[in-house]
Amino acid sequence: MRLPLNQRIAILLHEGTTGTQGKTGLAILRYSEAPIVAVIDKVTAGRSLPELTGIKRDVPIVESVTAALAYKPEVLVIGIAPKGGAVPDDYWVEIKDALEAGMSLVNGLHTPLATMAELNAILKPGQLIWDVRKEPPNIEVASGMARTLPCRRVLTVGTDMAIGKMSTSLELHWAAKLRGWRSKFIATGQTGLMLEGDGIALDAVRVDFAAGAVEQIVMRYGKNYEILQIEGQGSLLHPGSTATLPLIRGSQPTQLVLVHRAGQTHNRNNPHVPIPPLTKVIQMYESVASAGGAFGKVPVVGIALNTAHLDEFAAQEAIAQTTAETGLACTDPVRFGAGLLLDAVMRSEV
Repeated sequence: MRLPLNQRIAILLHEGTTGTQGKTGLAILRYSEAPIVAVIDKVTAGRSLPELTGIKRDVPIVESVTAALAYKPEVLVIGIAPKGGAVPDDYWVEIKDALEAGMSLVNGLHTPLATMAELNAILKPGQLIWDVRKEPPNIEVASGMARTLPCRRVLTVGTDMAIGKMSTSLELHWAAKLRGWRSKFIATGQTGLMLEGDGIALDAVRVDFAAGAVEQIVMRYGKNYEILQIEGQGSLLHPGSTATLPLIRGSQPTQLVLVHRAGQTHNRNNPHVPIPPLTKVIQMYESVASAGGAFGKVPVVGIALNTAHLDEFAAQEAIAQTTAETGLACTDPVRFGAGLLLDAVMRSEV
């Protein structure tokens, strides 16, 4: 499944429009082609979405599902990604109001909703509940077979969670397509799945089979495309992250792009964990990816710098400083396009 392009969508985003947990809803607003008619956020209701987020999409922000009904939405998308992935207490009323109003529901949280009898009792013919985070069928333990593919496999890796790995992969994908390359975006999280329609929800896969699930989808598409843009998850620097290593092993990347938030010095949710200098982070990722030569050399070819919190002058300064520090191509691909990073990918040998 994917977000329906022929149905009107409302995004449930309480405290997420300007907070730290709204990445799913904000990414859908930025990248989806679906008609989005309302954002639901009681904190920012009545304010301008473009002014608050920089996203050039003039969608009204309202305080509740009830208020959103004036815009005739047909699908409600839960747009937050909170720690642990549970449904917040104040979201239950909104979910039930949406279902009672005849809307379908797209749920990217860990809490499964499609099997809840209480919610199914509300559904009318034609209404659906799509739980995005599901383990794919028929997965096996990875074997490193992705190394046999002729395509470039570009994996985004990060210094933290929720800093722009998916956005970087999407921007690289679109830049490659504009240049005529046969590129495929490989979604590995709930938001990417909503946008792309296929992929894997990696954090719903049992850990023994996580690399195998990645390998399975990479092998499915690798012979038909010149470049696979593989959406990164988590970070090797995050004490709670288990997704990054299976992505590296399962996809057997040919290049890595490191994503970092400009100026960030510590893990956002664990301030006792510092982020080392980027040169050290690059060495770490390259060392882990190659496993001492067992899997071959895998270079970090560029830095995607998240500068959303900076004005343009400060953003350009941060990019220049990072370029000087690392010696690698660096830009903010959301703000300035991914062309520079794509150039670095294509210059790198496979």
